[in-house]
Amino acid sequence: MGMKNKLNRMKKHLTSNSEAMPVERKNEGMPNLLEPSLADIPNLKEWEAYGVKPYYANGEYCLIREVEYDLNYKHGKYRLGDLLPIMEKWQNSGVEHPLSAKGHQANDLFFFDTETTGLSGGTGTTIFLLGYARVLKDRVIVRQHLLPGPGNEVALYQSFLEEVDYTTLVTYNGKAFDWPQVKTRHTLIREHVPKLPAFGHYDLLHASRRLWKKKLESVRLANVEKEILGIERKDDIPGFLAPMIYFDFVKTNEMQGIKGVMKHNEWDVLTLITLYAHLSGLLLVDNKERDKVEEYEIGRWYDTLGEKEAAKTLYNNISDSSPEATFKLGLLKKKEQNYKDAKILFQKCFEDENSLCKDTAGIEIAKILEHKEKDYSLALFYAEKSLEFFQSSNNKPPKNRGSILADMEKRIERLENKSRN
Repeated sequence: MGMKNKLNRMKKHLTSNSEAMPVERKNEGMPNLLEPSLADIPNLKEWEAYGVKPYYANGEYCLIREVEYDLNYKHGKYRLGDLLPIMEKWQNSGVEHPLSAKGHQANDLFFFDTETTGLSGGTGTTIFLLGYARVLKDRVIVRQHLLPGPGNEVALYQSFLEEVDYTTLVTYNGKAFDWPQVKTRHTLIREHVPKLPAFGHYDLLHASRRLWKKKLESVRLANVEKEILGIERKDDIPGFLAPMIYFDFVKTNEMQGIKGVMKHNEWDVLTLITLYAHLSGLLLVDNKERDKVEEYEIGRWYDTLGEKEAAKTLYNNISDSSPEATFKLGLLKKKEQNYKDAKILFQKCFEDENSLCKDTAGIEIAKILEHKEKDYSLALFYAEKSLEFFQSSNNKPPKNRGSILADMEKRIERLENKSRN
């Protein structure tokens, strides 16, 4: 039977968690079992030719594949070794950021991805492939741990946990899916395997969403790697087919499909290396290769984190072409009590015909005029103009539109009274 027909036959596994593999303990309470016979592992010679070795624990086994890459190997626009100079730049960076690698070496980072029998999570979903990459001084090592079938999870997690230094995980949506799923499966077998370690976690989905949600149709990893990193996959198996292919492998021991899933996972962890290098490069303040949207979003990110000097630098870089950046820069000047420069920046934003924040800029000018310069008549002018802009704006109405209108009307009324006195 062809692979296409087999995939169609297995589609039911995508819609029902009842088909997910249960945890089955073999020979519970018998720790001195002999290892399974090598003859019991289907297609062992073919697996060994693919760089796979069996691993035994508790009378169970899993399959471990290891692949090495040269640092000059190019994955899209980047060499894998491009991570190393980026790590050095982080060491010299003076800013704090959730993705900063300051204090870490490249081999501290653990680029991690899983393949599962479903996307719903919970105990009904089994991880059948754990893949990760480490960047060393002279090479990159990719290692994958494959669950050969039900009842082998102790071997899978024992092999995964016993030798790996989890200083810092680097994932794509790993905080919400991959690692919680590891924790769920680990709970079911925790009496038989090492404890899960404490670690840091860089989830690159959050950064990708911040920087490219307006630029890309989707921030799925496959789309980010194609549109941002220039990676073109050939003969790749889509991730949504992985559960069907795995169930077919468990039933038939056919290797073609599952090897394709492993290659897909291998590419994923390599992409995490280059994506982290790319994002880190953009986050370094002195980078000159950001586009205007990236400049603004990263500036806004640093602003949120309290890194005001970094935020000011990035806002200032695009203040001539971005009214939004000009407005944000004005807010930072206001916090410094530099009301003169803040007012100039707010006026620049207010007068820009392309500005989407004319109303808020006008209100900020009115505040300075009222409370600092005591020019109530001019403050009233800006407050009334801001109300007009707000009411006629084509922007999506904010959820708190009513309270904003009430505040504006209250300000106008107060300024009218002050102007008359």
